[in-house]
Amino acid sequence: MNRSPMSSSPLTGGARPAFPATAHRRRTVRIAVALTAGATLTLTACSSGGTKAAGTAGTDVATVSRAGVRDGGTLRWAVDAMPRTLNAYQADADADTATVAGATLPVMFKLDGHGNPKPDADFVSKAEISAQEPRQVVTYHLNPKAKWSDGKAIGVADFVAQWKALGGKNSAYWTSRNAGYDRISGVRQGSDAHEVKVTFATPYADWKSLFSPLYPTAVTGSADAFNDGARTSLPVAAGPFRLQAVDTGAKTVTLVRNPSWWGQPAKLDRIVLTAVPRSDRPAQLAAGKLDLAEIDPSALNTVVRTKGIAVRKAPDAAYAQLAINGSSGPLTDERVRHAVARAINRKQIATAVLKPLGLPAVPLGNHLVLPSQDGYADHSSALGKADVQQAQALLSDAGWKRSAAKTGEKAAGPGRTAASGSLTVVEPSRVLAKAGKQLTLRFVLPSDSPTLDDVGGRIARMLSGIGIRTEISKVSDASYFQDHIASGDFDLALWSWPGSAYPATDDTPIFAKPVPAPDGSLTVAQNYSRVGTDQIDQLLNRAGSELDAGAARDLTAEADARIWAAAGSIPLYQRPQVVGLRTSVANAGAFGFQTPSYEDLGFRK
Repeated sequence: MNRSPMSSSPLTGGARPAFPATAHRRRTVRIAVALTAGATLTLTACSSGGTKAAGTAGTDVATVSRAGVRDGGTLRWAVDAMPRTLNAYQADADADTATVAGATLPVMFKLDGHGNPKPDADFVSKAEISAQEPRQVVTYHLNPKAKWSDGKAIGVADFVAQWKALGGKNSAYWTSRNAGYDRISGVRQGSDAHEVKVTFATPYADWKSLFSPLYPTAVTGSADAFNDGARTSLPVAAGPFRLQAVDTGAKTVTLVRNPSWWGQPAKLDRIVLTAVPRSDRPAQLAAGKLDLAEIDPSALNTVVRTKGIAVRKAPDAAYAQLAINGSSGPLTDERVRHAVARAINRKQIATAVLKPLGLPAVPLGNHLVLPSQDGYADHSSALGKADVQQAQALLSDAGWKRSAAKTGEKAAGPGRTAASGSLTVVEPSRVLAKAGKQLTLRFVLPSDSPTLDDVGGRIARMLSGIGIRTEISKVSDASYFQDHIASGDFDLALWSWPGSAYPATDDTPIFAKPVPAPDGSLTVAQNYSRVGTDQIDQLLNRAGSELDAGAARDLTAEADARIWAAAGSIPLYQRPQVVGLRTSVANAGAFGFQTPSYEDLGFRK
């Protein structure tokens, strides 16, 4: 699906849609600004290389039986932005695109709170690998009641059209990425109109990620409809809701109950998705203008004191990480990257972010599986624990030596800061130097994030303790990714990546070894750290082709250990999620990985 860092200006880059922690993984890149938390989750660290069950509370939802939810009403739901497109397979699809898709379109598999895919009985009674030799065949047994809102049955024609649109062989279709669909060699009807057989040219472990969402042939059957028509409209629906209106002036998307839906009827009359800045959401919740909104941690105390508003907290399907750009300067030396990583006390950072929110301060030990998912294991020992002396030894081995202390610097001590405009310099008491040049790293942060400001400052002070000078530059959120991260104009940076039920597919572009282009530049996909190895690529490729789930998990674990050892991305913690909602709202909250049951959303009787 779309794999992009999490920010208010998402970058996307996968044929996988950016689902909002629902059917699979949103690869929208919201900067790690929304570092909200969940007090109900119990996370326990595990020893490196071990496995552990998922956390006991991967979600925190205001659960009410359907009998306790009244019929009717409008749910006013805050989102980050108006969807750039309604086509989840385009490069600028985002989490808000995915929310619309999740409520209006078919998915073959939903995710539970621990990121496990489960067949969606409203669309498939069964989906399974029916053959492995000579080629992998997946058979979908469709629900005979499943139909589009124009009365047409959902069937093989929809699967064929989506495969051909996303398979990568027709350049007329502007798709973001073709992972999975490019392995399909054929799609045909099975024993009857409700059976679809998909044959793969090469084995594909993450086949459950495909056809979710499934678009109608009216969208995927022509390049014009796919590229342009589906950006602003959906001709038909096959979910509990259908699209009624997109109002760019009011910054709202209105979904209404789909009368053609064959499943449990939606309790709500409509859902109004409204683009509201996070800073405005507490006041709008208090004023009765919103019913449901994810909020920032700084607003937590205000919201919990607001009459009629409840707070739900759980781990988000995302993690915060420090990116170390290995493409230029001192960080091209793996020893320097390792020194930076080992100078950082991740436990201290996790404590600073999570403890005030009531969460256990557990640093993240995995790039590919999060603590709230089944099969999580900590592989950080492949890099080594935080150790200032070892970090200093690595830098010395790389040729970086302590310079003589400058006048006044000893008195100031390590971590002395000086601000000039948008630039903050954190000076060590004795900066390291080599060949007359100081070891200075450019740390780029978005300008409007107190949380990232705090985390970035802590990291800079830790680096000053081993003699590294950092220049913290704050840039506008709008230009953060496009002008700095994507272009490689940084040494250090902070942002969040979404988690995934399908890491071999979704994480490959993030950790793939950059490839030199003819013009001398690097083709990096979404590996903005620009650090990769052939071994990582091979392991993820093997995991993506391994049909034995246990063997695939072992391969992704080995890949994760090698990603740690490459020291291009340093996970800090699973990002928490805090949601404010009116006390009357039912079956909504902090979903984490879980696919929402849109038909059950509503208001208590």
